[in-house]
Amino acid sequence: MQTEIMGIHLDNNRPEQGLLTKDNKLEKTEETIATIDAMVDGLNDHDIDNMGRFFSESFRWMGNAGCGTKNGLEEFQENWQRPFQAAFSDKVCIDEARLTQGEWCAAFGRQEAVHSGEFMGIEPTGKRVEIRYMDFWKVVDGKIVDNWVMVDFPHVMQQLGVDPFNGEGWEKFDGDPV
Repeated sequence: MQTEIMGIHLDNNRPEQGLLTKDNKLEKTEETIATIDAMVDGLNDHDIDNMGRFFSESFRWMGNAGCGTKNGLEEFQENWQRPFQAAFSDKVCIDEARLTQGEWCAAFGRQEAVHSGEFMGIEPTGKRVEIRYMDFWKVVDGKIVDNWVMVDFPHVMQQLGVDPFNGEGWEKFDGDPV
């Protein structure tokens, strides 16, 4: 039995999975790896003005709460990359793991940086911080067209002495810290 609820196709009352990767072109894996490698090098070179080498002009950057959504390269550069670089200097991006298949690449890693500008209302501290992230990129014709992002801003805020959960984070259920 197939039904549809809020635009989601259900088969036997289960949502269809993996719709975005359904038509993934597996022969594009090497091209995707090369694009992501070059883009991360560009990030580490702090080369904001030339990010168009890696991103399509109309790409979508979809972040978690606190990051927002950026539509198009210019909006990404002006409303994410430049403010982020102003808040965090001496920054290096390190993908700790990547999985690439066809037009898709997923990574998690960290950026190491110095908190040198205002961030989430927190004045610069000069502290070195770790900024954990996960990225999911779709690459078409050698350019990133979609980028889903999760940046662990609560972890960054905690390193800067701000508890975004006011003592109510579920870390309180954890055992002794390692």
